Amino acid sequence: MKDPKAPPPGPEASADSGSAGGDVALVHHVTPEGEVHVIRRRGDQLEAGALQPLREGAPIRGEVVSLRPRENFPLLCDVQVHYTPPSVAKAPEKPAPAPAQRKGPAQVATDVYRSNWDSIWSSKKSSSLN
Repeated sequence: MKDPKAPPPGPEASADSGSAGGDVALVHHVTPEGEVHVIRRRGDQLEAGALQPLREGAPIRGEVVSLRPRENFPLLCDVQVHYTPPSVAKAPEKPAPAPAQRKGPAQVATDVYRSNWDSIWSSKKSSSLN
């Protein structure tokens, strides 16, 4: 028997029942091309994003997820993540130093380039053949 003082079931009541960690998405716009714009709650973070259907041969950008609409509020969906791409390498902590201002073309010769140049074009010739 239900407790008469209990609050009515709502989207909050089943937020964690269908998804681990409360990963849910609220659909707020669908384009004619089939792109779905959502606001996603993942743990304690809110994110805005767009979902596109997978197409064979097209690159995958971001996660591969599926949405399962809630019975009591179909625009609120439980998110199931099927694939998460490897994390992008972190940016270096120090920014690269700015190149010195010079006149003329860019210098592209490196020490390795110079050593190879010298090994080919130097005046020293070895006495042995191949």
